[in-house]
Amino acid sequence: MRQRVRPRALFIGLTLLCVLAVWLSLALGPVSLPLLDVLRAGARLLGLPLQGAGLEQAELILGQIRLPRTLLGLAVGAVLALSGVAMQGLFRNPLADPGLVGVASGAAFGAAVAIVGGSWVGGLPELLAPYLLSFCAFIGGLGVTALVYRLGRRDGQTDVATMLLAGIAMTALGGSAVGLFTYLADDATLRTLTFWNLGSLNGASYQRLWPLLLVALGVSLWLPRRARALNALLLGESEARHLGIEVEALKRELVFCTALGVGAAVAAAGLIGFVGLVVPHLVRLLAGPDHRVLLPASLLAGGALLLFADLVARLALAPAELPIGIVTAFIGAPFFLFLLVRRNR
Repeated sequence: MRQRVRPRALFIGLTLLCVLAVWLSLALGPVSLPLLDVLRAGARLLGLPLQGAGLEQAELILGQIRLPRTLLGLAVGAVLALSGVAMQGLFRNPLADPGLVGVASGAAFGAAVAIVGGSWVGGLPELLAPYLLSFCAFIGGLGVTALVYRLGRRDGQTDVATMLLAGIAMTALGGSAVGLFTYLADDATLRTLTFWNLGSLNGASYQRLWPLLLVALGVSLWLPRRARALNALLLGESEARHLGIEVEALKRELVFCTALGVGAAVAAAGLIGFVGLVVPHLVRLLAGPDHRVLLPASLLAGGALLLFADLVARLALAPAELPIGIVTAFIGAPFFLFLLVRRNR
């Protein structure tokens, strides 16, 4: 039997990994900042009256560009990883992904409506464009998830298999709708839509960040409270009911949290795949299936993984920047194939 990593050691290791990822994300880029300058500029942002050569430039780079981008990466990675844990617990399958309930395709459809539809009416207002795009993506994700959940209901019960099939169908339908908008878009709009569908933390701002931080905080506080219920659900729905778990209420909560979290993440950063699959599975391989450990550990690992992926996206072809969805796909797709081969063996 393979030895598991102790929870305390796992949390210490993941916390240090997160600190390293945050420091590298703040320090590296087209203009590299020494560690001391990062610390001193951060202190100035907190209001401490430090003086020194070049601190004004470091403070400007840190406060206006890298800090919101780093916080956005942490929040998106944490939310996607937590949503992956929730979906794997709901479907009782470690290969499940948040996209199975159609939220990502719904968000992509909502964003396509905003981007292409805005170009048809002469463009969205400059001040409202980021908010309208995020709002449409968020509403699209929630709407599709609500429809998938409704299709999965039968005789007052939620059939997980039916919901899975409905999610696959809605994902295909959403993808075809986005493809239609891509065909109808002009050159400038097509470029915007393409880059949004590939995912990116570029252009991160505090206006885009605060709504996601609120959602991430809510999901991060709520899902760990359901850790024992998720552990019971692993035994089967009948067994969970015998243990006093309200299974239908738990399913609604998991679907709603996933739709809320992934919808907000996609609205803020575009489509970023495989984080919700790879992170929970890696943590499960290290620490086992106990959701009391799996949920908080996945939160830390998801944030760290997305920051490291963003570093690769920023530095691999500098000064150009890769879409972060390409980087996560390069990481996630081989890992997914490895899981399939390992599962078959």
